[in-house]
Amino acid sequence: MADPPLVLPFTDPRCREVALSGGKGASLATMIASGLRVPPGFVVTSAAFFAAIDESELRAMARAGEFARVRSTVTASQLPVDLIGQHYAALGGLVAVRSSACAEDSVRASYAGVQETYLNVGSLDAVLKAIVECWLSFFSERAVFYREEKGSLEDVAMAVVVQEMVNSRKSGVLFTVDPVQGRRDRMVVEAAFGLGEAVVSGNVTPDHYVLDLEGVVKHSRVVDHPVLDERECRRLAQLGRHVVDIYGSAQDIEWAIDGAGALMVLQSRPVTTV
Repeated sequence: MADPPLVLPFTDPRCREVALSGGKGASLATMIASGLRVPPGFVVTSAAFFAAIDESELRAMARAGEFARVRSTVTASQLPVDLIGQHYAALGGLVAVRSSACAEDSVRASYAGVQETYLNVGSLDAVLKAIVECWLSFFSERAVFYREEKGSLEDVAMAVVVQEMVNSRKSGVLFTVDPVQGRRDRMVVEAAFGLGEAVVSGNVTPDHYVLDLEGVVKHSRVVDHPVLDERECRRLAQLGRHVVDIYGSAQDIEWAIDGAGALMVLQSRPVTTV
């Protein structure tokens, strides 16, 4: 039996396996396979994590609550540098490096914001450092507390997504259901100019749009100049319907519109509040 792959491009069918690629990586691969426009990239799989770190020893340390020792072990781990370098060179330019835990983003729990994301990473050395930092973030106090509440400390498998950065003109998040009112006949969009990470992290006050399922604006709250026009709202609603068809459940979608007007999906996860 062949050893599991250490690095997988999004286009490889094996990349859709959550056990290898984590929730985020598997989701991106699934959306690409379904014809959605997703920036290209690859996953440093959970197999690479366990090739660098002894799994049974790691689980024993986690059960014992020895997370300082875990973090020390992770920091000293060895990455498959040549493989990562080959895939990184194929992308070229700036990338985003995102944590993708194999227990994350289930219908029961969303790990949004619990692990780290690094944007505008511009060299192989910086990519390698960011990958290790993503691994480390899985064992931060906040991440450990969340897993104790929502999952299990036995969940130690971790993958990392490396994805081409989008030069976003507009970006934000799209909820395919109203997460506050629980209405499934509405979608909610938060949008800002520039990178969507500012919206997700709460660093900017975004425009807020409530749409019907066809993308007609029912209510809006605009901060300054409107970020979205009517056509873009309809396109986002169409995207939302497509992603719901893929997964069969309400989704929280990060999206971006580049300078050429292309609408891209950066990630999608289940909405867990309804």
